Amino acid sequence: MLELVDLTVKTEKEQYKSEIALYKKQLILLEQEIKEKGLPVIILFEGFGASGKGSMISKTISCLDPRSFMVYSTAKATDAEKRMPLMHRFWKIIPEKGRMTILDRSWYQETARAFLEDGISEKEYINRLDGVNLFERQLTDDGYLIIKFFLTIDKHEQKKRFENLMDSKVTEWRVNRLDIKRNKKYDKYYEEYDGMLNYTNTEYAPWNIIPSNDKRTAVLAVYKALCKSIRAALDGSKDISATVKGRAVEMKQFKLLKMPKLNEIDLSPCLTDEEYDKLLEQEQKKLSKLHSNLYARKIPVVIAFEGWDAAGKGGNIRRISAALDPRGYEAVPVAAPDKHELNRHYLWRFWNKLPKTGHIAIFDRTWYGRVMVERLEGFTPESRWSMAYQEMNEFEDELTCSGAVVLKFWLQIDKDEQLNRFNERQNTPEKQWKITDEDWRNREKWDKYEVAVNEMIEKTSTEFAPWHIIPANDKKYARIATLKIINEALEKRMGK
Repeated sequence: MLELVDLTVKTEKEQYKSEIALYKKQLILLEQEIKEKGLPVIILFEGFGASGKGSMISKTISCLDPRSFMVYSTAKATDAEKRMPLMHRFWKIIPEKGRMTILDRSWYQETARAFLEDGISEKEYINRLDGVNLFERQLTDDGYLIIKFFLTIDKHEQKKRFENLMDSKVTEWRVNRLDIKRNKKYDKYYEEYDGMLNYTNTEYAPWNIIPSNDKRTAVLAVYKALCKSIRAALDGSKDISATVKGRAVEMKQFKLLKMPKLNEIDLSPCLTDEEYDKLLEQEQKKLSKLHSNLYARKIPVVIAFEGWDAAGKGGNIRRISAALDPRGYEAVPVAAPDKHELNRHYLWRFWNKLPKTGHIAIFDRTWYGRVMVERLEGFTPESRWSMAYQEMNEFEDELTCSGAVVLKFWLQIDKDEQLNRFNERQNTPEKQWKITDEDWRNREKWDKYEVAVNEMIEKTSTEFAPWHIIPANDKKYARIATLKIINEALEKRMGK
């Protein structure tokens, strides 16, 4: 892609002044439409050192309302950030609908330099680029506009700019030995950057390569691309405006396990009080020791609970947490999304609750609400919830590839047992808070929910994150069965 850019083009001052004034007027009007139509926009600037990224961002935002955007300068990842999935820290800063996130360098800096300077293998490099493509596809599928700029200059121009910066005491700090080294190895960086740009020049997030030897030419090119891309997104059309047409990217295919239907689950298993007390003490002691080992070995664990209303999720979570060091876990209750959560990709709020290494996150309801309540209540159109099976498999794949253990439980009871528990809650003063009108309404849709749950389990029970369907008519049996599965999974992960 880089070789197709003409770096000799120059723009005269008068031409620049007249054209930039028109583009700024367009951008101001487009900014208002972004707010009105709720379009979330991510604009990122990458490029060679001294290509002008910082000054380009300043010129880009000069005509915008400061309340409508946030600018982030991407620094080197901290040790804690490196232990999280690669895209974790970028998921956290995606904008709400109607707002813009502007990045001075982005996930590309992290990926390219890891390969060029930190010595990661080519296989790992490609895996990271695949993760970048996945991230951008998930966002654009959800209506985000991602505008990517790569500012390119030649070796001679880069060297001249470094020298000019070093000649002034005010700016000499901006150039270090690594910058000089990169200039000397310009051809190597050029080749790798070109390969990265081609690999990530997708049909949903194409690159705009900006010739930046001449600064006026660069500014006009950025404004022109911004206006064109935003206009196309607001009009609902795809804008493939990169130097080379964006390539199609195939979705990753996951091997799915064959799972039983809910009505095929034997709900008769039960335990006596004596059996339960003995096994509970035994499994909790085991889990407590395993938690200490998890912390020492920096292994994160995600435990996800779904199930019918009154199936016993809370009771299960209490028996698990009782065995854990309270400093090393978090129970995450998942309710209906609030305003800020609704205005972002539905996975955003779950990316924000991932556990640190060595910690455990226990989710009381999960991201699977996308294909259950959001599907059945009509909160999300079919065009989006039908994509969620793939997206959630990808999400869990990212977690496991980064070292996490992912455990998913569906607590299964029958309709009669649910009715008994509903009535008990209704008639017990200290439990009445647990039963709501919504619970009764959901019960009326049991059959429809069962169809949705069966499809969810069928399409998202992967080898790396399988569903565990727990017979839960007997609460005691369900709690022990869950604890045993958790302990076995953690022992397997740590090789006993």
